[in-house]
Amino acid sequence: MENKEVEKKTKEIAIISGKGGTGKTVITGALSSLAKNKVICDCDVDAANLHFLLKPEIKETRDFIGGEIARIDEDKCTQCMKCVEVCRWDAIYGEPLTVAEQFCEGCAACIYVCPVDAIGMNENKSGELFISESRVGPMVHARLGIAEDNSGKLVSEVRKEALIIAKEKGLDTILIDGPPGIGCPVIASITGVNLAIVVTEPTVSGIHDLVRVLELTAKFRLPTVVVVNKFDINRDITESIKNESKKYSSKVVGVVSYHEGVIDSIREAKTIIEAGPPELKVEITNIWETIKKEYLNGR
Repeated sequence: MENKEVEKKTKEIAIISGKGGTGKTVITGALSSLAKNKVICDCDVDAANLHFLLKPEIKETRDFIGGEIARIDEDKCTQCMKCVEVCRWDAIYGEPLTVAEQFCEGCAACIYVCPVDAIGMNENKSGELFISESRVGPMVHARLGIAEDNSGKLVSEVRKEALIIAKEKGLDTILIDGPPGIGCPVIASITGVNLAIVVTEPTVSGIHDLVRVLELTAKFRLPTVVVVNKFDINRDITESIKNESKKYSSKVVGVVSYHEGVIDSIREAKTIIEAGPPELKVEITNIWETIKKEYLNGR
């Protein structure tokens, strides 16, 4: 009940993209420099990189338990091999029988066929969640382990923690740096948000993947706007992006020019607002002011 009350007061904004490399995290970093009274959370848990820009100081680290792994009690095991026969992942092998953790999916089928109750399940640490403080405000981020799954569950944990921080500190905005694509972690990042900002680029693949994301947000009936990054590398496709966005009741709220100076700000671990080209600062500031006025009741 408490979290629902926080959700009513707190505006959640997810910045997503149909593909990697559109500049989503750079735009998120810039918006985090402009937004007031906010929590930043990086929900791209498979490849988090917002912390490279914001250099947060980690205050707390928590283990993320994403599932369970089978274990075999050698003292009880009779080597009947029934577990080997039922395991679809070829995760049980050797003599004595043992479980290859990197292959075990935690389905527990082996437990049900074992005649001597020699198999149990252990919790599996799949990653870590971090609660940090950055120069632009509190930040929640995470790291999923190599080849681990349940990224959607970890995303949900990151968002849940951000809501708790918002309540404790009286903050009214949560900026979510979502993962690219349209898969499970993206769905976990955008479910129930107040606004989705889709960052795209004027390329053939960019507009193709933009349409997929707009189809997704439309199914969830989420208010969605579009930002075209590096719009001037192909102005014709930028116009096509504007037309495609209208088909999904979305609109382009602003464009950002291509500028090599963005790389310099990234090298300095600074946001565009802090150390980027002046003209880009103006463009992104205008985008944020438009979003505040039209979608966030002027916040």
